Amino acid sequence: MTGTNPVRIDKFLWAVRLFKTRSIASDECRMGRILLNNMPVKPSRMIEGNELLTVKKPPVNYTFRIKCTAENRVSAKLVPGFL
Repeated sequence: MTGTNPVRIDKFLWAVRLFKTRSIASDECRMGRILLNNMPVKPSRMIEGNELLTVKKPPVNYTFRIKCTAENRVSAKLVPGFL
């Protein structure tokens, strides 16, 4: 199911393969390494399309514009359509 439906940030990070498991994505949110529109978020934060996502994986910071959301894990070839 894809589109602009609201999805939890931890579930989205797992679905677009930024993290291997959803629990790792949740932990990263709790540590303040995930920013949405330059604000730290909790794992339960609902996101929609057209938001600015920053992922801090030291020593690199990744910044993405969310095009659309996904609840289920997508194949690696489809990830560029979401970020």
